[in-house]
This record gives sequence, C-alpha cells and structure tokens, in this order.
Amino acid sequence: MVIPERKIVHIDLDSFFVSVERKFNPSLIGKPVIIGGSADRGVVASCSYEARKFGVHSAMPTRQALKLCPDAILIRGTHGRYSEASQEVTQIIHDSVPLYQKTSVDEFYIDLTGMDRYYDSYKLASDLRQRITRETGLPISFGMASTKTVAKMATNQAKPNGQLLIEHGKEMEFMAPLPIRKIPMLGEKTCQKLYEYGIEKIGDLQKVELRFLEVVFGRAGLYIWEKARGIDMGEIVPHSERKSISTEHTFDADTADLKTLETILVSMTEELAFKLRKENKIAGCMAVKIRYNDFETHTLQEKISLTAAEHILIPGIKRLLRKAWTKNKKVRLIGVKLSQLARGSYQINLFEDNEEQIKLYQAMDNINFKYGDKTVCRAAGMEVGTRNFNPFLATG
Repeated sequence: MVIPERKIVHIDLDSFFVSVERKFNPSLIGKPVIIGGSADRGVVASCSYEARKFGVHSAMPTRQALKLCPDAILIRGTHGRYSEASQEVTQIIHDSVPLYQKTSVDEFYIDLTGMDRYYDSYKLASDLRQRITRETGLPISFGMASTKTVAKMATNQAKPNGQLLIEHGKEMEFMAPLPIRKIPMLGEKTCQKLYEYGIEKIGDLQKVELRFLEVVFGRAGLYIWEKARGIDMGEIVPHSERKSISTEHTFDADTADLKTLETILVSMTEELAFKLRKENKIAGCMAVKIRYNDFETHTLQEKISLTAAEHILIPGIKRLLRKAWTKNKKVRLIGVKLSQLARGSYQINLFEDNEEQIKLYQAMDNINFKYGDKTVCRAAGMEVGTRNFNPFLATG
C-alpha cells in the first residue's frame, strides 16, 4: 500500500497544564511539578519533565508519584485557566490555517496539503509554532509527515519544545529504530505479545508478514501491520459548529478497577455539564465509550430528557458504564459524550429537584464562571484529573 503525499502537522502543547501554571507562577519553572488530586486518593493529571525523570506519569496515583519524587510540588490545578489557554491557542490556529482538527485540550492536527503551491508548508508550520509561543508564552512541539500517525510520532520525538519533519517516503526509515511501544494506540498487552516473538523495534515489526499478525491478533493484525509502515488514511475532521460535546481519557497503564473508571467518568461528566450550562445548552442523549487493551471498543448511549445537570447525568453515565464494562477486563480508554444539543437553560425536574438543589447549581456556576472551571465541584470528581479533557471537541 502506497502512502499518499500529504502535509499533515501534529501540534502538541508541552506539559500543557504545568506550562499554564508556570505562566501564573514562574517560580515553578525548572522544578518537578505534579498536577493532580490529593496525596491520599488522587491521581496525576499531568507532570513536568523534571518529575518524569523520576518515573512519574499521568494516571499514576498521586501517593506513588510523591514517593518517586518527594520534592515535587503538588498543584490541584485550575481548569478555567486551561480552558482559556486552549481557546487562545485554538483561535491562533483558526486564524492561520485552512483546515484543522482539535483532538484534545492541548493537541491539534493541521492539513496543509496543497499549500506548497503558494507557501513552504514546513516554514508555515514553523512560523505558526513561533507565533503560538510568542503570543501565549506556552512551549509547543510539532511533527510534520504524510499521515496523522507518523506526524504524531514525529512530535513525540521532537519534544520538548521542538519540531521535526519526516519527508514523504521516509516514514518507515524514521520509524524503524523506535521501540514498538512508540506506535500510537499500541497497548501494553499487544507489545508484550510481540516481545514474546522477539519483536522489539518497529523495524522488526515491519519485516513481519501480515498473515502472521492476523493469526496472532485477529482483526487487529491489519491495524498493527499498517501502523508499523506509517499507513494511515485518517482524514482531518474540520473544526465546526458543535453538535455534541465529549471527552476521553487514555490510561498510561490499563486498569480493570471499576471505582477508578467511575471516578474519572464522574469528573468528566461534571465538567461537560458545566460547559453546557456555561454555553446555555442542554443535551438529549448521553453515551459512554470503553476501549479495552485488545482494541475492542464498545459504546452505549441512552436518550434523556433535555438537561445539563450532573446529578441527573451522573447516575445514567454510571449505569451505562456497568452495562458496557466487561468485568476484570482491562480498560485502555474511557469516554463520555453528550449529544443532541439544543439551546436552553437547565430544565427543572419537578419530581426530583427542590429549591436547595436549584440554588446549589446557581451558586456553583456563579463561582466557577468567576474563578474558573472546577473551583467548586463534587467530592467524587476531585480525586481525578482528566488529562485528555476536551470541552471543545466537535464530534457530531
């Protein structure tokens, strides 16, 4: 299969949450920083490169992270700041390129295919990176290649605060010396299976026959074979008027703990509901997405009365999780989606709501509008930082 020559740019804001906090508190620069929940029950949402040197990573229990890096500075985080910074970067990209896709609060894909007739695409991407850093003060890295997969891998190699171009036709050469775990979405279980056959580098994987991978991994075999060769026909989905709002969380280490899954879903649902209320919108459908470590993915959805209230949404999301979840099977990714959006304010439920409930929402929203998302939130949602929270993603 021949890889078509495209100009795909992947942009990633380096240690985004940490970088935003450092803008407000420069004394954090150069120090190990952890953004996340409490030391007792929380998990790491993000961490600085100084902390990563000690083995700290996102989704790790905060207690474990502090044992690895006792001198780390723990910050609970301010989602309002992150949302504002993300919007600022999005606006710069929106004003600078013809086609882009926002995949998370700090990650973008840009399609510059065809721009070479008028501009040097790599210089355009370089200028855009410099503009974002100059106007926002945030460090940023990017990779440029013919596919989304290779562009993302190039970004990861360019970090921190760098850029890398993979020329068309050089994709396999670039990937060959890298460990197989560098392939996006290739889970730990899959890597362990490949290790059993002596396949450790992507170059080793490139030599393997497709038939062998299909026998060992079933339907996922073709996916693995294509990814090892940089083959990815994924298109850039234009940023457009939102018909739904969603967020996903990818675990660094797969988990089968139901309490962990529920806690993260509660936090994500609460933030999505707040975002809807802030935009004066309500949702008529909710969905839960689960991807297991063998790439099997399940999505369950349920129609609901139009609402933006998490005390109504959260029980439904938990119910969908329990229906979709296969007990003891390890999960790689979970997500929440609220769709069938309509304009309107919170609809009072005459059978469940009371005056105290309505006043509580009004008070919480007033504080969060003024001081930033999640200044006030439910206790269940404070234990987990949602690293991949994306309140801007258009998926409809």
